[in-house]
Amino acid sequence: MSLQILPPTLWFPPVEDALEDGLLAMGGDVSTERLILAYRSGIFPWYDGDTPLWWSPDPRFVLFPAKLKVSKSMEVILRKNTFRFTSNTAFAQVLRSCKELQRSGQDGTWITDELESSINQLHKLGIAHSAEAWIGDELVGGLYGMRMGRLFFGESMFSKVSNASKFAFINYTRQLLNEKVVLIDCQVYTQHLESLGAEMIPRKEFMQTLKANIGG
Repeated sequence: MSLQILPPTLWFPPVEDALEDGLLAMGGDVSTERLILAYRSGIFPWYDGDTPLWWSPDPRFVLFPAKLKVSKSMEVILRKNTFRFTSNTAFAQVLRSCKELQRSGQDGTWITDELESSINQLHKLGIAHSAEAWIGDELVGGLYGMRMGRLFFGESMFSKVSNASKFAFINYTRQLLNEKVVLIDCQVYTQHLESLGAEMIPRKEFMQTLKANIGG
Protein backbone atom coordinates (compact mmCIF):
# COMPACT_ATOMS: atom_id res chain seq x y z
CA MET A 1 0.00 0.00 0.00
CA SER A 2 1.47 3.39 -1.03
CA LEU A 3 1.02 6.65 0.85
CA GLN A 4 -1.77 8.74 -0.65
CA ILE A 5 -1.47 12.46 -1.44
CA LEU A 6 -4.67 14.35 -0.69
CA PRO A 7 -6.36 16.32 -3.46
CA PRO A 8 -7.68 19.87 -2.90
CA THR A 9 -11.20 18.47 -2.47
CA LEU A 10 -12.44 17.37 0.95
CA TRP A 11 -11.68 13.65 0.89
CA PHE A 12 -9.76 10.98 2.79
CA PRO A 13 -8.97 7.41 1.76
CA PRO A 14 -10.47 4.58 3.81
CA VAL A 15 -8.67 4.08 7.13
CA GLU A 16 -7.94 0.49 6.10
CA ASP A 17 -5.49 1.93 3.53
CA ALA A 18 -3.17 3.24 6.28
CA LEU A 19 0.42 2.03 6.38
CA GLU A 20 1.60 -0.29 9.13
CA ASP A 21 2.57 2.66 11.36
CA GLY A 22 -0.88 4.23 10.94
CA LEU A 23 0.07 6.91 8.41
CA LEU A 24 -2.82 7.25 5.98
CA ALA A 25 -2.20 10.31 3.80
CA MET A 26 -0.29 13.54 3.50
CA GLY A 27 -0.97 17.03 2.22
CA GLY A 28 -4.19 18.96 1.96
CA ASP A 29 -5.07 21.86 4.21
CA VAL A 30 -6.05 22.05 7.88
CA SER A 31 -9.27 23.99 7.39
CA THR A 32 -12.03 23.52 9.93
CA GLU A 33 -14.01 21.57 7.33
CA ARG A 34 -11.19 19.10 6.70
CA LEU A 35 -10.47 18.69 10.41
CA ILE A 36 -14.13 17.91 11.12
CA LEU A 37 -14.19 15.35 8.31
CA ALA A 38 -10.97 13.80 9.62
CA TYR A 39 -12.22 13.28 13.17
CA ARG A 40 -15.58 12.01 11.96
CA SER A 41 -13.65 9.51 9.80
CA GLY A 42 -11.39 8.24 12.58
CA ILE A 43 -8.38 10.22 11.37
CA PHE A 44 -6.21 12.79 13.15
CA PRO A 45 -3.52 15.25 11.98
CA TRP A 46 0.10 15.26 13.06
CA TYR A 47 2.58 17.47 11.28
CA ASP A 48 6.03 16.75 9.90
CA GLY A 49 7.60 20.11 9.07
CA ASP A 50 5.15 22.11 6.98
CA THR A 51 3.23 19.15 5.54
CA PRO A 52 0.09 17.84 7.25
CA LEU A 53 0.22 14.10 7.89
CA TRP A 54 -3.01 12.19 8.57
CA TRP A 55 -3.11 9.10 10.78
CA SER A 56 -5.39 6.21 11.69
CA PRO A 57 -3.32 3.64 13.62
CA ASP A 58 -4.25 0.05 14.30
CA PRO A 59 -4.57 -0.68 17.17
CA ARG A 60 -5.94 2.58 18.58
CA PHE A 61 -5.13 3.88 22.07
CA VAL A 62 -8.35 4.85 23.89
CA LEU A 63 -9.82 5.35 27.34
CA PHE A 64 -13.32 4.30 28.24
CA PRO A 65 -14.29 6.90 30.89
CA ALA A 66 -15.87 4.26 33.12
CA LYS A 67 -12.47 2.52 33.27
CA LEU A 68 -10.57 5.56 34.55
CA LYS A 69 -7.90 4.60 37.08
CA VAL A 70 -6.90 7.05 39.81
CA SER A 71 -3.90 6.21 41.99
CA LYS A 72 -3.99 6.66 45.75
CA SER A 73 -1.44 9.48 45.47
CA MET A 74 -3.65 11.31 42.96
CA GLU A 75 -6.71 10.79 45.15
CA VAL A 76 -4.82 12.61 47.91
CA ILE A 77 -4.03 15.50 45.55
CA LEU A 78 -7.67 15.66 44.44
CA ARG A 79 -8.86 15.81 48.05
CA LYS A 80 -6.30 18.46 49.03
CA ASN A 81 -7.63 20.90 46.42
CA THR A 82 -4.06 21.63 45.36
CA PHE A 83 -5.46 22.73 41.99
CA ARG A 84 -8.71 24.30 40.82
CA PHE A 85 -10.47 22.69 37.86
CA THR A 86 -12.39 24.45 35.08
CA SER A 87 -13.41 23.59 31.53
CA ASN A 88 -13.63 25.88 28.50
CA THR A 89 -12.63 29.00 30.42
CA ALA A 90 -9.19 29.52 28.84
CA PHE A 91 -9.26 27.58 25.59
CA ALA A 92 -6.90 29.76 23.53
CA GLN A 93 -4.44 29.88 26.43
CA VAL A 94 -4.46 26.08 26.79
CA LEU A 95 -3.94 25.62 23.06
CA ARG A 96 -1.07 28.11 23.00
CA SER A 97 0.54 26.44 26.02
CA CYS A 98 0.36 23.04 24.27
CA LYS A 99 1.88 24.63 21.19
CA GLU A 100 4.77 26.22 23.08
CA LEU A 101 5.57 23.25 25.31
CA GLN A 102 9.06 21.88 24.78
CA ARG A 103 8.77 18.10 24.45
CA SER A 104 11.61 15.64 24.81
CA GLY A 105 12.68 14.19 21.46
CA GLN A 106 10.72 16.73 19.39
CA ASP A 107 12.17 19.62 17.44
CA GLY A 108 9.58 22.36 17.61
CA THR A 109 5.81 21.86 17.66
CA TRP A 110 3.31 20.03 15.50
CA ILE A 111 0.71 22.74 16.18
CA THR A 112 1.41 25.21 13.40
CA ASP A 113 0.01 28.74 13.25
CA GLU A 114 -2.51 27.64 10.61
CA LEU A 115 -3.64 24.67 12.70
CA GLU A 116 -3.87 26.84 15.83
CA SER A 117 -6.15 29.25 13.98
CA SER A 118 -8.43 26.45 12.76
CA ILE A 119 -8.66 24.84 16.19
CA ASN A 120 -9.58 28.16 17.79
CA GLN A 121 -12.33 28.45 15.18
CA LEU A 122 -13.53 24.93 16.07
CA HIS A 123 -13.77 26.09 19.67
CA LYS A 124 -16.00 28.97 18.59
CA LEU A 125 -18.15 26.40 16.76
CA GLY A 126 -18.51 24.41 19.99
CA ILE A 127 -16.43 21.46 18.78
CA ALA A 128 -13.02 22.02 20.39
CA HIS A 129 -12.99 21.96 24.20
CA SER A 130 -10.43 22.47 26.94
CA ALA A 131 -9.91 21.47 30.56
CA GLU A 132 -7.79 23.56 32.89
CA ALA A 133 -5.87 23.23 36.16
CA TRP A 134 -5.18 26.41 38.11
CA ILE A 135 -3.23 27.48 41.15
CA GLY A 136 -4.86 30.72 42.15
CA ASP A 137 -5.19 32.73 38.94
CA GLU A 138 -2.29 30.97 37.18
CA LEU A 139 -3.01 28.35 34.51
CA VAL A 140 -0.59 25.52 35.33
CA GLY A 141 -1.91 22.62 33.25
CA GLY A 142 -4.60 21.49 30.88
CA LEU A 143 -5.64 19.68 27.74
CA TYR A 144 -7.78 20.19 24.67
CA GLY A 145 -9.57 18.05 22.12
CA MET A 146 -12.66 17.66 19.96
CA ARG A 147 -16.10 16.70 21.27
CA MET A 148 -18.41 15.08 18.74
CA GLY A 149 -21.48 13.19 19.79
CA ARG A 150 -20.57 10.88 22.66
CA LEU A 151 -16.87 10.88 21.78
CA PHE A 152 -13.95 13.05 22.85
CA PHE A 153 -10.84 13.15 20.68
CA GLY A 154 -7.96 14.14 22.93
CA GLU A 155 -5.28 16.13 21.14
CA SER A 156 -2.66 17.53 23.49
CA MET A 157 -1.95 18.41 27.11
CA PHE A 158 0.59 20.47 29.01
CA SER A 159 1.77 20.83 32.57
CA LYS A 160 3.84 23.56 34.21
CA VAL A 161 3.54 21.97 37.67
CA SER A 162 3.80 18.28 38.53
CA ASN A 163 0.44 16.45 38.28
CA ALA A 164 -1.41 19.50 36.89
CA SER A 165 -2.32 17.93 33.54
CA LYS A 166 -3.20 14.64 35.24
CA PHE A 167 -5.50 16.56 37.62
CA ALA A 168 -7.23 18.25 34.68
CA PHE A 169 -7.52 14.97 32.77
CA ILE A 170 -9.05 13.06 35.70
CA ASN A 171 -11.60 15.77 36.44
CA TYR A 172 -12.50 16.18 32.79
CA THR A 173 -12.85 12.43 32.26
CA ARG A 174 -15.26 12.30 35.20
CA GLN A 175 -17.18 15.21 33.69
CA LEU A 176 -17.35 13.45 30.32
CA LEU A 177 -18.58 10.27 32.01
CA ASN A 178 -21.41 12.26 33.61
CA GLU A 179 -22.20 13.66 30.16
CA LYS A 180 -22.52 10.10 28.77
CA VAL A 181 -19.34 10.20 26.67
CA VAL A 182 -18.44 6.58 25.92
CA LEU A 183 -14.88 6.87 24.61
CA ILE A 184 -11.87 9.19 24.78
CA ASP A 185 -9.56 8.83 21.80
CA CYS A 186 -5.96 9.02 23.06
CA GLN A 187 -4.62 8.20 19.56
CA VAL A 188 -1.18 6.74 20.30
CA TYR A 189 0.33 5.03 23.32
CA THR A 190 1.81 6.91 26.27
CA GLN A 191 2.74 5.39 29.60
CA HIS A 192 1.19 8.40 31.32
CA LEU A 193 -2.28 7.69 29.91
CA GLU A 194 -1.94 3.93 30.32
CA SER A 195 -1.51 4.53 34.05
CA LEU A 196 -4.89 6.29 33.98
CA GLY A 197 -6.64 3.35 32.33
CA ALA A 198 -6.12 3.86 28.60
CA GLU A 199 -5.82 0.71 26.51
CA MET A 200 -5.26 -0.50 22.97
CA ILE A 201 -8.25 -1.67 20.94
CA PRO A 202 -8.43 -2.84 17.31
CA ARG A 203 -9.08 -0.05 14.82
CA LYS A 204 -12.15 -1.96 13.63
CA GLU A 205 -13.65 -1.78 17.13
CA PHE A 206 -12.74 1.91 17.37
CA MET A 207 -14.45 2.67 14.07
CA GLN A 208 -17.57 0.75 15.08
CA THR A 209 -17.78 2.74 18.33
CA LEU A 210 -17.17 5.98 16.44
CA LYS A 211 -19.90 5.35 13.88
CA ALA A 212 -22.40 4.40 16.61
CA ASN A 213 -21.73 7.47 18.74
CA ILE A 214 -20.50 10.33 16.52
CA GLY A 215 -23.93 11.87 16.08
CA GLY A 216 -25.40 13.63 13.04
